[in-house]
Amino acid sequence: MNDAEQQARIFKVLSVGTRVRMLELLKKRSLCVNALARALDITPAAVSQHLRILRDADLVTADRQGTFVHYAVNEKTLDEWREIAARLLDGASSR
Repeated sequence: MNDAEQQARIFKVLSVGTRVRMLELLKKRSLCVNALARALDITPAAVSQHLRILRDADLVTADRQGTFVHYAVNEKTLDEWREIAARLLDGASSR
């Protein structure tokens, strides 16, 4: 995948406000689907759909704790995405 495709993928995944809000919550601590649903005031089914996209992008990880699955931000992917996005956005203000 070339740089332009990676950048497009990043912004596509982050183009939904609910996913951005989920990431903000998960950056603070790991949470299960029901906790995310309560915090975001959406259904657990909607949370699961958004988590599927975030997992497919390797942006969140899942950790089974008993009968619950807790999700957390994948810091390695977040760092990679930060660098990829910076390549696109760096120097934009100097134009």
